[in-house]
Amino acid sequence: MRLFGGAASAGRPAPGSGAGRKGLKNGALGMFSSVVIGLASTAPAYSLAATLGIVVTAVGLQAPIVTMLAFVPMLLIAYAYRELNASNADCGTTFTWATRAFGPRTGWMGGWGIIVADILVMANLAEIAGIYGFRLVGYDALAADRLWTTVAGIVWIAVMTAVCYVGIELSAALQRCLLCVEVGVLLLFAVTALVRVYTAGPAESLRVSASWFNPFEVPSTTALTSGVLAAVFLYWGWDTAVTVNEETVDSRRIPGRAALVSIVLLLFTYGLVSTSAQSFAGVGTSGTGLGNAGNSGDVLSGLGNAVFGSSDLGVFLSRLLILMVLTSALASTQTTILPLARTVFSMAVHKAVPARFARVHRRFLTPTWSTVGMGAVSIGVLILLTSFSRDVLADSLNSVGLAITFYYGLTGFACLWYHRKVLTRSAGDMVFKGILPGLGGLTMLSLFLYAAFDVYANPRHGVTTVDLPLVGPTGGATVIGLGALLLGFVLMLVITRGHSAALKLQRSLLPHNLPPHTAVDTASRYLPADSGTGVGGDWFDVIPLSGARVGLVVGDVLGHGLRAAATMGRLRTGVRVLARLDLAPDEVLSRLDDLVEQTADENGSGHPSGPGRSHGDEARGVTCLYAVYDPVSGRCSLARAGESPLVVVDPDTDAVDCPELPPGPPLGVGGPPYESTELELRPGSLLAAFTHGLLQAVDSYDAGLHRLADALADHRQPLEKLCDRAVAGLLPGPVDEDATLLLARTRLLDRNQVARWELPADPATVATLRTTISKQLADWDLDDLVFTTELIVSELVTNAIRYVGGTIQVRLIRDRTLICEVSDTGHTAPNLRHAASDDEGGRGLFIIAQMTQHWGTRYTPDGKIIWAEQVLPGFSV
Repeated sequence: MRLFGGAASAGRPAPGSGAGRKGLKNGALGMFSSVVIGLASTAPAYSLAATLGIVVTAVGLQAPIVTMLAFVPMLLIAYAYRELNASNADCGTTFTWATRAFGPRTGWMGGWGIIVADILVMANLAEIAGIYGFRLVGYDALAADRLWTTVAGIVWIAVMTAVCYVGIELSAALQRCLLCVEVGVLLLFAVTALVRVYTAGPAESLRVSASWFNPFEVPSTTALTSGVLAAVFLYWGWDTAVTVNEETVDSRRIPGRAALVSIVLLLFTYGLVSTSAQSFAGVGTSGTGLGNAGNSGDVLSGLGNAVFGSSDLGVFLSRLLILMVLTSALASTQTTILPLARTVFSMAVHKAVPARFARVHRRFLTPTWSTVGMGAVSIGVLILLTSFSRDVLADSLNSVGLAITFYYGLTGFACLWYHRKVLTRSAGDMVFKGILPGLGGLTMLSLFLYAAFDVYANPRHGVTTVDLPLVGPTGGATVIGLGALLLGFVLMLVITRGHSAALKLQRSLLPHNLPPHTAVDTASRYLPADSGTGVGGDWFDVIPLSGARVGLVVGDVLGHGLRAAATMGRLRTGVRVLARLDLAPDEVLSRLDDLVEQTADENGSGHPSGPGRSHGDEARGVTCLYAVYDPVSGRCSLARAGESPLVVVDPDTDAVDCPELPPGPPLGVGGPPYESTELELRPGSLLAAFTHGLLQAVDSYDAGLHRLADALADHRQPLEKLCDRAVAGLLPGPVDEDATLLLARTRLLDRNQVARWELPADPATVATLRTTISKQLADWDLDDLVFTTELIVSELVTNAIRYVGGTIQVRLIRDRTLICEVSDTGHTAPNLRHAASDDEGGRGLFIIAQMTQHWGTRYTPDGKIIWAEQVLPGFSV
């Protein structure tokens, strides 16, 4: 489609999902622009015009203190925003943070709360912009006509959407101009009103009294709650300064500071204007009184003429005040589109909504589909509310209050839970990351529940009433607000179903508990991605092998979701099967590569792969590290496919090393053959294998390795503690891709646990060997295994002498099982078969298989090893 500016392309997908990596224009806003956007989003002039009358109706003369009290929970939530933004400056804000703290479903509802609030207020802002636009040019009849105000509102939404589409810098420049004039006129209005009160004020004017600032004089708790909830709307919008964090200089600090500064400035502005307006007009229910129901939706236009007078200058200032309400509504419309579009954009990047909304304009570097799409949805909601509600302004305003308290409260709790492990680190962390956000969350939750199920649910509250089945007459504000959130809950169940299924499948395919092993101590961490973006591909494994050895595996499948999880399951099973064949690491990867190629070709209907062919199977491009550690020799044999990193910590020198492993191509893409290498490891050496997701939050690969080395420096700590330290240091914020860490601390078997003999190919040595083995087992207190062990060794050694010849080696290993190994120079493995009744031989291996737990063949560069394991007395299988 043709775009603004003549470009024929709709834009490109977001290049990444992490904070600052989505392709938005970084560094476009400074501190002043961020504060301006935070202030403009609250629309001070319009918010006062639309809300002050409602607050006065609820609480009477205590309106000034109630407007100030609403500042307190907002300040508490602002601290939550600041701390969460410092940890993760993602434009998804509540969506991203709640996902990290509570999971994808809760996070999705947080994002939906922002969407609902913004779309509902867009209808309100567009309506007021239409009304004031007609009043400004003198068409009062059109201002009272719902059809024409709706048409004007649609036009204003379209215009402001276009401005946001063109670029964030243009938006900021426009806001700076509008806001400066708006605040100047409001201050002039407040000062003029107070001067008139104390000089020649109207009869209904009141002098400022200390009782106005005493909340305990509010008539009832219901009145106080209703007033505070309405006053919350006055401050709402400052979080836009945080939502544009990825386009702000120093995105982790400036947006949070701008939000706090915005709220404090609003406190002084609202306190002054509400006090002066009430002092001048009083709280009467007639004329210009703030309690007049006819003026509750717009108290400033009537007060402008009264305050500024009928002189030419007064008429000009009155018109200017109306213009400021109009521009305030328009400015807020524009700055409401900013967080709305960026929230949807972030959700799309994280695959929480359709990916089409994650596109960025190539030149403007702004979200395209999310900006235009949300503008269109806002127009649709405006039309729907116009046909449904008897009073669009009042019902949409009250409904917005429910959505605001919902996602603000969720943000406060998310901050507390997200930082729960660091609250005791310092008093500052306890206060600013825990206590203040927690209190803010509780306050918002209380306001939400009380308003939704008591105040707004009362059919006598507001203008619109809906007769609900099984419930009866219910206030329109509750129906709209809770109905919108309930719709989001249903959509959440549908949209997050794939993520939940992928995560369940992923976790079911990973080892639930790593088996204890003599060769190594192990610990692991798997961190699934917070959304559909990353769940599915990582895996790890610890595989017991013959000869007391152990196999260590860490792999990463490209792609996400159910397909990646299923592919991971296939590959993990394949590695386990190949490992149990006692193949060398390079041979395991080679055969696994063949499996990937075969699977990919089958999925491609048998067509061969080629340079220009796009592969849909996530198995192509898999990275995998496979290591085999032998606790008898202390040697570790490794091979890797792709860039699979490994970190080794020396137990004596505490040196952290990243050994150079032979390069190998990722599985399924073709390339040179895989190659094994061998490391000599001291007892107590620490191995750290991990996927690249563990380093996703650092600026560079080398910086990530340094940070991991710092976390593993005190390597003598328990492995579980080291895992926690590494994850906390490398992934302090949300996880956009799943991450896996596997730690292993090596051991050496005591020399008294291993016995070796070397024999010539002479049948006479078998009898001598049986006697020697019997004595060795007696020394190990394994007399119960003497008969079976003599039989096993006699059969295996006799076969080696008969069919191979040459030097024969016998080894016994006393581990969790008794392992018997017979090695020779032959390369042909014996086959287990069922001998016929008239066969003279062929029963030896069958007998061995019946008397042992496991047996098998392992090839070496010099020949092969036939091994058999027996369960030790007192040990379960």
